[in-house]
Amino acid sequence: MSYRVACVGAGYFARFHYEAWARLEEATPIGAIDRDLDKATATGLPAFASLEDLLAVDVPDILDIITPPKTHAVAIRLAIAKGVRAIICQKPFCSSLEEAQAVTAEADAAGVPLIIHENFRFQPWYRTMRAAMDRGEIGEPRQLTFRFRTGDGRGPEAYLDRQPYFQKMPRLLVQETAVHWIDTFRYLLGPATGVYADLRRENPIIAGEDAGYILFDYASGARALFDGNRLLDHATENPRLTFGEAALEGTEATLSLWGDGSVTRRVFGSKEETEILAAQTYPGFAGDCVYALNAHVIAGLQGKAPFENEARDYLDVRRMEAAVYASDAEQRRLPL
Repeated sequence: MSYRVACVGAGYFARFHYEAWARLEEATPIGAIDRDLDKATATGLPAFASLEDLLAVDVPDILDIITPPKTHAVAIRLAIAKGVRAIICQKPFCSSLEEAQAVTAEADAAGVPLIIHENFRFQPWYRTMRAAMDRGEIGEPRQLTFRFRTGDGRGPEAYLDRQPYFQKMPRLLVQETAVHWIDTFRYLLGPATGVYADLRRENPIIAGEDAGYILFDYASGARALFDGNRLLDHATENPRLTFGEAALEGTEATLSLWGDGSVTRRVFGSKEETEILAAQTYPGFAGDCVYALNAHVIAGLQGKAPFENEARDYLDVRRMEAAVYASDAEQRRLPL
């Protein structure tokens, strides 16, 4: 069966969505929606200026929402009302936690799967790390660290070549970026029990924070640290492949993620690194994670695997994001 897909939004990041859907054999893209009709037309699909215009002509099986948070609730409610079979929604999910909770409840009541497009957990290096954990190859996880280093936040021209709206976002590092690792840490270590955050702005020309530390603790006693700085870089040819480097340390071994996308394993007490995921060239974005997430949604509709990041579960990420900002404001650990 081929699932008919329509996409709302044709901005900068949407191109990765359109390209991924085009490669999926089980998907048939049927329309692109953007208020800038020229952008929608440029996708090569039937173009519509609004979701209402498309739904008046056709109802897709899957609606992929790739627009800013303030547009999410209206699009989700329209899709539910018209009988769309499944909805994918980009992060950040809705304009507020309260709005996200409301539309989640409406989707659940209608029996419509609502999956948040949080794709970093689908990157091949994190799937490799999780598989190694599940095989017991690192023992008990004790420490997870990610050093976010994109090097794109320097000077007055920061972000203007790709995502200029970053300069004016009142919340940048966490809401736009670190939220990926809030979810990835949850994927690898489970629910956190507390958070402490220390955020700062290093580039004075932007509105929001662009550096900081976020420390999560867990019932097991493990800790996870997001160490982020958009002005610094890491040793790699493409800083936007992994966006930084990670270490997942267990009682028996350590897994290391490098900037080229490779993952190595070092047994406790040894100096030798064994490669468990080789560096390679991927199509699409950051390890082809957009394609992987879209394929996962189709597999879920086919009953082959349970959905990950359904909205009702992703609300925890929204709550954790809010707690990070509150912790920074109050300069204290907050329970989750």
